[in-house]
Amino acid sequence: MPAAQTSSPALICGDDEFAVKQRAKQLYLQWCGEIGGMDHEIIEATVTNSGEAMAAIAQLREALQTLPFFGTGKVIWLRDCNFLGEERVASTQMVTESLSGLAEEFKAFAWSRNAGIRLLISAGKVDKRKTFFKTLDKIGSVESLAGWSVDDRDWAERAEVTARTAVRDRKKEISDEAVAELVSRIGPNPRQLDNEIEKLCLFAGNRQQIEVDDVNAVCARNKTARAFALGDALGDRDLPRLLRRLDEELWEVKFDSQKSEIGLLYGLIAKVRAMLLLKEMLREGWIKPELDYNRFKAQLQRVPADRLPGDRRFNPLALNPYVLYKALPQVKRYSEAELVRAMDGLLRCNQRLVSSGLDETLVLQQTLVQIVAPSAAAA
Repeated sequence: MPAAQTSSPALICGDDEFAVKQRAKQLYLQWCGEIGGMDHEIIEATVTNSGEAMAAIAQLREALQTLPFFGTGKVIWLRDCNFLGEERVASTQMVTESLSGLAEEFKAFAWSRNAGIRLLISAGKVDKRKTFFKTLDKIGSVESLAGWSVDDRDWAERAEVTARTAVRDRKKEISDEAVAELVSRIGPNPRQLDNEIEKLCLFAGNRQQIEVDDVNAVCARNKTARAFALGDALGDRDLPRLLRRLDEELWEVKFDSQKSEIGLLYGLIAKVRAMLLLKEMLREGWIKPELDYNRFKAQLQRVPADRLPGDRRFNPLALNPYVLYKALPQVKRYSEAELVRAMDGLLRCNQRLVSSGLDETLVLQQTLVQIVAPSAAAA
């Protein structure tokens, strides 16, 4: 992470709201400690309309033009600014022109002569095409903190590193299996991850070590993890649990516009595909059944990458290692032929959901019963 230049303004922005807040707070406290004094100002810049945005800009101008009372210097923090991107407030002509004028003032401001004045701006998404951002990028320093995404190959590793650091900051340790289970439950959500770590450390009490049983006892599952739970029930070939999970997911579909029966189906297709790929890796001898998570991850690192497809959908190494680790014992519950039939059944289920007028719940239930039944051929 680049160090912010102390003689010019610093902008910390990005999709990862939690990381932006943490980094901005860290830099603000660091600067306050370096300068000392009591003249530091925090300007709240989360606004709901253009009038509030103009008031925040005016307050920032006043802060820049007001010398520190004790003469030592001061830090000005324009905190949580939400009118630097493509928001409705940011697109108003009044705010756009005011920000452009502020950018010109930044250029004219003698930052080197006024080294005691330090300006920090923290924001979410920022429109990089606008004059304000271009000016800050040219005369100051910009840190852009991208959020985690399930499409990122290394999001799970980054989340595990963040989790271990957060646990150690609280003077505790966490086992590898526990941190992997925690990340699989929370998904790419830094704020929730930090909240769950706080819960874990409080739950552990005087114990130094946090284990996977602690995670199972107190940690929640977000939407992504609950979708994994449906796939896990399928992998475990546990029909009663599978139908319960399906019922829970279908109930949420009714109230969540971002979820659908097709989305649930695609999650199950991904699960079966992962099991097929894992079975092929076992057959090739690239990996062996392993109970220890660390040793299993070490095996994955030795898999020849040039033997795997470039398409992420068919590349097992593009999956979260813990997802593969949990699927390892599940692979034994299905033959290769059964997994191939399962993929065919899910394809036909997809066609029926899209093209027929049948009840979606019934179609999904019938398909899952056929896959999980003791003999898929008989079913």
